[in-house]
Amino acid sequence: VQLQASGGGLVQAGGSLRLSCVASGRTFSTYSMGWFRQAPGKERELVAQIYPGGDKYYADSVKGRFTVSRDSAKSMLYLQMDSLKPEDSAVYYCRLGTSYWGQGTQVTVSS
Repeated sequence: VQLQASGGGLVQAGGSLRLSCVASGRTFSTYSMGWFRQAPGKERELVAQIYPGGDKYYADSVKGRFTVSRDSAKSMLYLQMDSLKPEDSAVYYCRLGTSYWGQGTQVTVSS
């Protein structure tokens, strides 16, 4: 299984970014998929998750600002991030199921 995340970058506070993650090697639609992030000196935390049936979970810190979605036909996972804050700065990782991780993409939000 391979996961490739992309879409990170530098953005000003209040701006938006869209992260993408493409998965290969597994039947994509039968797994939950999630976005995690890890800031320097902090533990990796779950940001958003989408389940095979379509239910979604968001961390309280991103509710109302981030939207997770998937396109099973394309084996793609997305994270639309709006109203970004400096505290959203981190390396963002996508995960397939509970075992497979992408390589991470850096998001930096300047104040």
